[in-house]
Amino acid sequence: MKVAIIRCMQTEDYCPGTIDFKAVREKSGAFSNTNEDIEIIGFVNCGGCPGKKAVLRAKESVKRGADTIAFASCIQKGTPMGYPCPFAKKMKEVIQKGLPKTIKILDYTH
Repeated sequence: MKVAIIRCMQTEDYCPGTIDFKAVREKSGAFSNTNEDIEIIGFVNCGGCPGKKAVLRAKESVKRGADTIAFASCIQKGTPMGYPCPFAKKMKEVIQKGLPKTIKILDYTH
C-alpha cells in the first residue's frame, strides 16, 4: 500500500502527525487489516477551510504513486482537539469523484 495522508491545516501547528505515522508503522487503526507493506508517500494538509486544495493534493498524490488516500483522524474524528472538520464529508465526496475507482479512501488513521 502506498498511502498519502491528508490532515487538517488547523491542527498542524501543534500536531506533528506522530500518531498517524505510528498507526502506519504498527498497522493499527485504519491500517489494522492491512497485510501488505505500507509506504507513506505524502503527508499534506487540506489547504485550509473549506478543504478545496485537498482535492488537488489527492490527485497529485495519486500521480506520484499513491493507491490509498487517508484522511488523518483530525479531519474525520476531530482528534486530538475534539472538533471534526465541518467540510469532511464534502471533501471526501469530491476527492472520490475526482479519482479512479481503484484508489482506496480511508476515513481516519488512528
